[in-house]
Amino acid sequence: MNTVAGRRTCLYTEVQLEAIVADMARQAAGLLTGRTRVVIVGILRRGTPLADRLHAHLAENYGLTECTRLDLQIKRYADDLTLLYPETRLTENPVHAAINLEGQTVLVVDDVMYRGHSMLRAVEYLAGKQPAEIRTVVLVDRGVAKLPVRTDIVGVRLDVAPSDIIECNVPPYEADFRIDLLQPGV
Repeated sequence: MNTVAGRRTCLYTEVQLEAIVADMARQAAGLLTGRTRVVIVGILRRGTPLADRLHAHLAENYGLTECTRLDLQIKRYADDLTLLYPETRLTENPVHAAINLEGQTVLVVDDVMYRGHSMLRAVEYLAGKQPAEIRTVVLVDRGVAKLPVRTDIVGVRLDVAPSDIIECNVPPYEADFRIDLLQPGV
C-alpha cells in the first residue's frame, strides 16, 4: 500500500478476518444453493486473493469445487484514494473476451465498497456476458456508495469519517491479513 502519514489503528486481525471470510462463504453458499454453474470473479488487486479465500471455503466446507475463477482489472483510485482516472477503467483480459457466462451465477468479489465505481463497472461488463445472475461480495462496505450498486454479502460495514482510509491488507500484497483504519494528518 502507499505510505500515507497519519495514525493507523488495527480494526480486524487475521484471526478475526478468517472468521468473517468463513461467514461470508456461508452466506454465499446459501445464495448458491442449487446452482451448478458458478463463476467467482475477483477484482484486482485485493479482490483476487479474497476471491481465492472465498472459493477455498466454498470448496472445503460446502462442496462447491467446480467453480470457475476469473479476475478483472478495474482502476479508478490509488490505494490512498487519490483519483487516478476521471472514469473507471476496466482492462479486459483477451482471454475473457470470448467467455460465455450465459446461465451461470457470478459472484463478484472486492475488498472495499467505497463509492461504487469499480463494482458498477464490473457488474456492467459481466452483465454483457449474459449470466443468469450476478451477486456482489465485499469484505468492507464503507456505506458511502454514490452509485446504484448494492452488496449482497458484506464482511463488515465500517462507517468512518470521509477523510479516513480503510486499508485492507491482503496477502500476497501485504504480509498480514488485516484491516486498518488510517486517519491522515493525525
